[in-house]
Amino acid sequence: MSTQPETAYDDSNVFAKILRGELPCHKVYENDDVLAFMDIMPRGDGHCLVIPKSAARNWLDASAHQLASVAEAAQLIARAAMKAFKADGITIQQFNEPAGGQVVFHLHVHVIPRFDGVPLRPHTGEMADQAQLAQHAETLRAALPG
Repeated sequence: MSTQPETAYDDSNVFAKILRGELPCHKVYENDDVLAFMDIMPRGDGHCLVIPKSAARNWLDASAHQLASVAEAAQLIARAAMKAFKADGITIQQFNEPAGGQVVFHLHVHVIPRFDGVPLRPHTGEMADQAQLAQHAETLRAALPG
């Protein structure tokens, strides 16, 4: 077993394909540096991902600018999600390398609205209903400032 993390960025990962327009997504927010879109296997209603538009495997190799841009956008999405879904709280998660729970090797932050007494759904690998994801994306976009 290696103790050194694999640090090479693989531009064939699913998020890189989304950024290139090769795969669709339910976009929530975008600026020059980041893209936020609905997680297709949500662990809760309104579960969104925030990613940098430039290549970064994870938190460990990202630049300060990438981290700041992702954090700023995650806060924006979290505030909108609280309002849009009338959430009681927000879970923000970020995983690094396989041992840390990372599955897609492009830096991403999970923003998940939370509700008192409602546990996160298990990560089953099953995709959510696309119409529901589209509706959640619209709900979140409507709650963004501006």
